[in-house]
Amino acid sequence: MQTERIIITEIRKTRQGRFALFCENGFLFSLDSETFFTRSIEEGMALAPAELEELRAASETRKAADKALQYLSLRDYASGELYQKLCARFDEHSAAAAVAKAAGLGLLNDGQFARHRARYLLERHKSRREIARHLAQKGIGREMADAVLEELFQPAQPDGPGPEAAAALALLRKSYARKLAEGRRDAVLAALARRGFSYAAVREALEWYGEELAEAEE
Repeated sequence: MQTERIIITEIRKTRQGRFALFCENGFLFSLDSETFFTRSIEEGMALAPAELEELRAASETRKAADKALQYLSLRDYASGELYQKLCARFDEHSAAAAVAKAAGLGLLNDGQFARHRARYLLERHKSRREIARHLAQKGIGREMADAVLEELFQPAQPDGPGPEAAAALALLRKSYARKLAEGRRDAVLAALARRGFSYAAVREALEWYGEELAEAEE
């Protein structure tokens, strides 16, 4: 049995520069200009439903790729984060194809993104647990995130606190000095724990903070 073909009866250019296709039953869908011209679409063309769907999907993928490039022009993205953002506007296939295209153009590098973002967050006194949670939210895989965190949170040098303790120490100086002066040590411990700092990191930070106070009093 031969599949009934649908005839494109009218083509209108939209304000957005796309090409709206119509059949005798009304509007079908719109195409981006590249897909429209490369496929040589014209009025009177008869296409099977499967051909129309393939045409629509190709244009949707192209639109998703353009949107991906627009997002990447504003800031860096991890591939998983970009995929999730695109899925809010496009189907999964189009979003995945757009991410693959961006990666092929060298615009996505999850390892580099994860290292830069983790370093940025540590410099803003975030705990290891907070950074790990943030990377997961950005679509960074567990294995890559663990490798980045292991690299970032190297053991402490003999003359200074470790990276996470240093972040906690900066918060003690900035936000909790008054509470410590009032003897509210438990409240400070609880506050830092809520921010994801380990007990070991907080204890180390408090030791360094105490030494700083002792030196200031001498």
